[in-house]
Amino acid sequence: MRLEDFDNDEDKIIQDRLKQKTWNEIRTNDSWAIFKIMAEFVNGYEAMGRIGPCVSIFGSARTKADHENYLLAEKIAYKISKAGYGVITGGGPGIMEAGNKGAHLGGGTSVGLNIVLPFEQHFNPYIDSDKNLNFDYFFVRKVMFVKYSQGFVVMPGGFGTMDELFEAVTLIQTKKIAKFPIILVGSSFWSGLMDWIKTVLIERFETVSPDDLNLIKIVDTEDEVVTALDNFYKKYNLKPNF
Repeated sequence: MRLEDFDNDEDKIIQDRLKQKTWNEIRTNDSWAIFKIMAEFVNGYEAMGRIGPCVSIFGSARTKADHENYLLAEKIAYKISKAGYGVITGGGPGIMEAGNKGAHLGGGTSVGLNIVLPFEQHFNPYIDSDKNLNFDYFFVRKVMFVKYSQGFVVMPGGFGTMDELFEAVTLIQTKKIAKFPIILVGSSFWSGLMDWIKTVLIERFETVSPDDLNLIKIVDTEDEVVTALDNFYKKYNLKPNF
């Protein structure tokens, strides 16, 4: 079938990705992609390296501004900024917007790491004008999150939030980055996942070490988040995650 024979955009995208390409086309496309990836890393490193200590806030882009999780994320970011940390989010709507809004209202550093997507994502108005970064590649964006964060606050979210959570856990567990706090907000949302990890991954299949659960803390309020961060940094000197 030809590309124009498909009825919807998704089928057209699949067909376009799977169509036969010559070796020269593949090599040319891949070579130029390398330069684009390098440019995103260089721009990200130069911008983020000047910002200072930050905490990343992850969560759903679909959360409405009147939802309790949005309001809680805003309070958390506000208190984090007042405690002296900058706030990094994915730069979009929902929980990300709440995080940037709280940091903005608290007079703190408000960073947005935007990703170009065909839906959902558009940058929110609470990001500092000189700290609004845009990425085409998810993996480059995730490097910026973990490289320049001194803590991770994870609000309820979907697949993207889970991806960011387990990326942070994996990098800490394998000692690729330092052991910074991972704080899950909302026991009613996260307790089922933690129970599954304990009963299935740890006890039944033994695919995860019991000690790995010590990397994660579950809380329900903004004060608990700030206390967890402050207690951690009483033991260590605050420094960028290089």
